[in-house]
Amino acid sequence: MTLSLTKSSTDRQTVKIVFIINSLNTGGAEMMLYKFLTRLDRNRYTPTVISMLDGGVFVDQIKALDISVHALGMDKLPTFSGLQKLRKIINQVQPDLIQGWMYHSNLAAQIANFLAKHKKPVLWSIHHSIASLRAEKKSLAIIIKLTAALSNKATQVIFSSKKGRAQHLAVGYCAQNSLTIGDNFDLTKYKPTAGSPMNLRASLNLPEETILIGAISRYHPMKDHATFLKAAAKITANYPVVHFILVGLNIDDQNPDLTAQIKILGISSQTHLLGQRQDIPELMASFDIFTSSSAYGESFPNVLGEAMSCQIPCVTTDVGDSAVIVGDTGIVVPPKDSDALAAAWQKLILMDKTARQTLGENARNRIKENFDLDAPNSFVKQYEAAYEQALFKPVR
Repeated sequence: MTLSLTKSSTDRQTVKIVFIINSLNTGGAEMMLYKFLTRLDRNRYTPTVISMLDGGVFVDQIKALDISVHALGMDKLPTFSGLQKLRKIINQVQPDLIQGWMYHSNLAAQIANFLAKHKKPVLWSIHHSIASLRAEKKSLAIIIKLTAALSNKATQVIFSSKKGRAQHLAVGYCAQNSLTIGDNFDLTKYKPTAGSPMNLRASLNLPEETILIGAISRYHPMKDHATFLKAAAKITANYPVVHFILVGLNIDDQNPDLTAQIKILGISSQTHLLGQRQDIPELMASFDIFTSSSAYGESFPNVLGEAMSCQIPCVTTDVGDSAVIVGDTGIVVPPKDSDALAAAWQKLILMDKTARQTLGENARNRIKENFDLDAPNSFVKQYEAAYEQALFKPVR
């Protein structure tokens, strides 16, 4: 296989990589790519990012890293015009590797490479778990089946969780070229803050002794806000000192379905909808307990590791590798079980403040020991090792 490597200003060979992603909007996979690019060895690798959809909060942030960003103007599915534009960009950049980052962009990467003048190794990245294909939207289930049939064509398929990898192999993904590389967390960005200028309790006119249980996610069936709110209703009846903070896209008073659920359950006075925010590290540091209530789909949820990095004990449903992240520093409950979720919260509520703080300190230590973005064996270094191997593998 012939490499077309270019010379950098330091006279070292550089590997050009095109990253293709569905969008650059707020999301775990999008955040993972951004974190990855902040730590990628730029003396060795020259990245270009292509988003299938236009716009997104990460566009300017990635450009600020001096990385070119292109948009294809597609919908979620690859279109003929979008693929033609993708093919043109790939032929112009002439990458040494092509990295797809999500289902649809993995498919687009494989098709575009087939259409390109010079075939290059294509790697896929998957950030999803599949408890059941029936739980997925019909269109996504079709894409999963289609990519499973094509997975043996990829040079490497990288899963972000062990459970997700096993589930994908069970629905037909190729085992021979599969690999698991989990995510990592930025301990310099997500950390406990003493005397933070943002006092969430004061901004909400709540007493300082209020216990805040937080959740950060977009409004989507997989995030299962319904179970979260049912559990909250069981808690608010007996613990008026507890308030619930919900943050994320479409998590605001303009969401009629969400506000109706809260009103019916009678928890309006103790539930606060903050919408999409850009000050997540500061918000997380204000919580006493963090929760992920997802019913399905999660692979390696970023929010858990970020909360743990802020020394916040977590309660999470057992979806994807959530239990692997939390370990013995939090509580894991079955998905879609409001009684179990409420019982887990109650256990932490009844702890004294010092005991919760100790649990939070253990959580941050767990992230530092196992999932540190700046560790020598970080997920970035593992991806880079996969890239070096892929350069010398035959193109499928």
